[in-house]
Amino acid sequence: MPRSPSSPAFWRSPLRGPWFTSVLGVVLLVGITVLFVTGLLSYAAYNPDLSPVNDQTPDKGLLGFYLFSWPTHPSWLYRLTQGVHVTLGIALIPVLLAKLWSVVPKLFALPPARSLAHALERLSLLLLVGGGLFEFTTGVLNVQLDYIFPGSFYPLHFYGAWVFFAAFLAHAVLKTPLALRNLRHIRDEQPSGEGELVSPNPAEPTVSRRGALGVVGGGSLLLLATTAGRSFDGPLRETAVLAPHGGPEPGGGPGGFQINKTAAYAGISPTETGEEAWRLVVTGRDGRNVRLARPQLLQLALHSSALPIACVEGWSTSDQWWRGVRLRDLAALVGHDDPVDVLVESLQRHGAFRRAALRANQVADPRSLLALFVNGEDLTPDHGYPARVIVPAAPGVLNTKWVARMTFGDL
Repeated sequence: MPRSPSSPAFWRSPLRGPWFTSVLGVVLLVGITVLFVTGLLSYAAYNPDLSPVNDQTPDKGLLGFYLFSWPTHPSWLYRLTQGVHVTLGIALIPVLLAKLWSVVPKLFALPPARSLAHALERLSLLLLVGGGLFEFTTGVLNVQLDYIFPGSFYPLHFYGAWVFFAAFLAHAVLKTPLALRNLRHIRDEQPSGEGELVSPNPAEPTVSRRGALGVVGGGSLLLLATTAGRSFDGPLRETAVLAPHGGPEPGGGPGGFQINKTAAYAGISPTETGEEAWRLVVTGRDGRNVRLARPQLLQLALHSSALPIACVEGWSTSDQWWRGVRLRDLAALVGHDDPVDVLVESLQRHGAFRRAALRANQVADPRSLLALFVNGEDLTPDHGYPARVIVPAAPGVLNTKWVARMTFGDL
């Protein structure tokens, strides 16, 4: 019995074979492409080229070539793209692991390189395997709110995605034609060109290849069913047991919808948000300043918007009814008749996105508010009392809570 993983006879599973690997590869070809595109859209939604405040990935250079002003229509845009990104990513985990298992003999094959082309293929395979494990692992940890990374999640995941997808694209160009040929030979045990995946001394089979694919597909469906509920309301939301926000909504009443950070977690005390202490400072053209207490804000024209909240972790809420002052009206108070960019700063003193920049098109949207009420009641402390920003289609972290200062102007 060979004891070295470099020996083909070491790997005895009768399931390994070109058809089994090709089916998994085609599924990943479609799924990972969708993940990459929705991931790039998620990055664009943060408006990273608008302000260094938003940019968590310095020196991105040409990798930011596609960035554009994130739209505000439809209001559920980010809810859709990020929900697909996270839910699909989790559902593909069994497929990825099965694919890696199916080709593991190739990782140990000797000699390491038989030619320059073979060496390049092996290098792309290492980048593909390493990049895939890195991207899926960091993504899952972020979804579970386990921020154990040696730095910010955003640059790690962003740069890792480009490395992984470049290797994935190179591998797909090399292997897709062969995979499609293998799929056309469903009954062939050993189509040409991939014989090294088939064991020369296979063990007795305990399940068919179709049965193994059924197990992988069942695992993906189980993960889908226990994750997707985070994007829906009612009983279905409670099925998202693998999601950090998969349980019942926090509390009840008008403020009984999902949050990420509580006021206590952010270090917001009732004394600094009380009516006597809190003032909103609005700065605009030529350094013009306006200081507004909450009663003064209530005397301005108030408007209502029905908007959801969606976060990078993939969870979202349905539309909530917000009421407050339009951002473009606040800009006009300090001399900007035409909407401009705005930098919003929170009372929160620590943590990422305690400051966030919004584009002029987001300020201009009549549904963009400095919200004072939600669902007919005052904001709760956890939802940003005394005032928070709510902008259609923006990631949750750009909807700053506990707003203390707004600076309008070109950023």
